[in-house]
Amino acid sequence: MTRELTCIGCPMGCELTVEIENGEAVSVTGNTCKIGENYAKTEVSAPVRTVTTTALTEEGKPVPVKTAGNIPKGKIFEVVDAVKGVKVKLPVKTGEVILADAAGTGVDVIATKTVS
Repeated sequence: MTRELTCIGCPMGCELTVEIENGEAVSVTGNTCKIGENYAKTEVSAPVRTVTTTALTEEGKPVPVKTAGNIPKGKIFEVVDAVKGVKVKLPVKTGEVILADAAGTGVDVIATKTVS
């Protein structure tokens, strides 16, 4: 079986063709760097993403946040819903943990901007 993907690992956006056997990538073509090969192999077996969104302060001010690492793609909406339930206390600094172990992923959600 083959699967066509567009790599999201860098700005090149390579068009990838992945040969799949038993749910695993056995070959990847179309990539111009190792990032594309790694992306394709992960995408067909266990896709992951970094989530970026905003949390609100107790005063209703938005704070940009993101997951500190990749999470399983299937957990994106759970993480976003968990962030919606958080009220951030000001001040908050870049890199500060806003939500630990988001949706049981083992990955924290951190602030990406200092907000006073």
